[in-house]
Amino acid sequence: MKKEPAVLVLLGFAMIAVFMVLIMTKKLTPVLALIIVPTVFGLFAGAGLGIGDMVLESMKSMTSTAALLMFAIIYFGLMIDVGLFDPLVRFILRKLGNDPAKVVLGTAILAAAVSLDGDGSTTFILTTAAMLPVYLRLKMSPVVLTCVAGLANGTMNILPWGGPTARAASALNLSVSDVFVPMIPSLIAGLVVVFVFAWLLGLQERNRLRATAPEIWTSADMIDGGTPDGGSGTGRFGFGSKGSAPAGGVPAVGRPAAGGSSVAVLERTEDLVDERDTAMADTALDPNRPTLRPKLLWFNLGLTVAIMALLVADLVPLPFVFMVGSAIALLVNFPKVKDQGAQLIAHAPSIVAVVSMVMAAAVLTGVLNGTGMVEAMSQWLVAIIPSDMGPFMAVITGVLSIPMTFFMSNDAFYFGVLPVLSETAGHYGISAADMARASITGQPFHLQSPLVPAILLLVSLAKVDLGDHHKKVLWRTAVVSLVMLGVGVATGAIGIG
Repeated sequence: MKKEPAVLVLLGFAMIAVFMVLIMTKKLTPVLALIIVPTVFGLFAGAGLGIGDMVLESMKSMTSTAALLMFAIIYFGLMIDVGLFDPLVRFILRKLGNDPAKVVLGTAILAAAVSLDGDGSTTFILTTAAMLPVYLRLKMSPVVLTCVAGLANGTMNILPWGGPTARAASALNLSVSDVFVPMIPSLIAGLVVVFVFAWLLGLQERNRLRATAPEIWTSADMIDGGTPDGGSGTGRFGFGSKGSAPAGGVPAVGRPAAGGSSVAVLERTEDLVDERDTAMADTALDPNRPTLRPKLLWFNLGLTVAIMALLVADLVPLPFVFMVGSAIALLVNFPKVKDQGAQLIAHAPSIVAVVSMVMAAAVLTGVLNGTGMVEAMSQWLVAIIPSDMGPFMAVITGVLSIPMTFFMSNDAFYFGVLPVLSETAGHYGISAADMARASITGQPFHLQSPLVPAILLLVSLAKVDLGDHHKKVLWRTAVVSLVMLGVGVATGAIGIG
């Protein structure tokens, strides 16, 4: 029996709160929390035996996404194994050096650039494929990678072809350009905040690694021609001139120590180079891994470019594109059936992790929609806004978009909640365009939701716990959203009645 709206509101918010607490405190894995918590609350909400039909109905819409993520993991995992991204990683290391601050900032810039295609899954696949080996090589935290990539992609998600802006415009019968163009200053401001967060996270990683693994950076410094302690040279953390060495330290490569010989320095250099190669042995960049296919580099690059072109052109369903791409890549790179099976098995843990999470998310969305929780929660939020706050409806909508788009789909928010809020705002002289612009400022936060398949793909590829990701990213995305909202108000893009 269906509960009263007030009870559904209470159960809905309680369900979200319990779910978040359980995964952030690591009492349950995200998959188990996505299944158990909604099931319990759904039964309390009166779903009864119909809860199964609710979940299956929601799961139908998830199957194509699960197929896409499954074969995308196989394809890009295979490309990493065969060495397609090794030259790119070496290029990144040459340009960024081994400085974590520069690597993290580079991650943010790369994720923002790739986000121009408007597809979160593609962004996270390419960013992780390019940067995760670098993080592992430098012993940096993959959580920092997921945090920065999530920040950048969420901010760029207000692009007209990204989805939310088009939804907001359609729901209120507006032109997409009328919604987006005035928000460009907010987008720029949001990206600036993202890059600042990235640099600060990089500095934290730099300081942590100096304390926990100084021997790694000492070796890297001396190979690069710097100093081991970040003093006067251009060492791992230094900013001075090359070739100098601290008192009592090992001289920079190419400069014999006082009283030493060039032969001794050469031998020491060879040892350090060997140490650097050995340090890569446990990462995806192991130079001696048996799966490398250097002779097929250009074929694999051409195949990947063709797949990316099809992604952008959107001529063929994306799951089928990756299915065919994976089949071709496996057949050409690993002609033997035994090797093909070994490759599939090698990536099975990542596949199971992401596909199971996508299917489990269907339980949460099915219960939210099937029991009427989403509708009751949105109506309650609209009803509690005091009448004297009417002139600030656009700002209120921007603030509400942060949590509401986190626990409900964009479709539910933009087509179900936004029109009601906009109708109310109209009585206070606030235009529909103002409301639409305010509503998209919560997208950086929305992209971190467990209901978004792309973020599940990101944490699975990086082998990061969703709770760890949320602890690092959620407050930062809230700051980015609020800055975008504030800039929108300051520039007049978001009006006050």
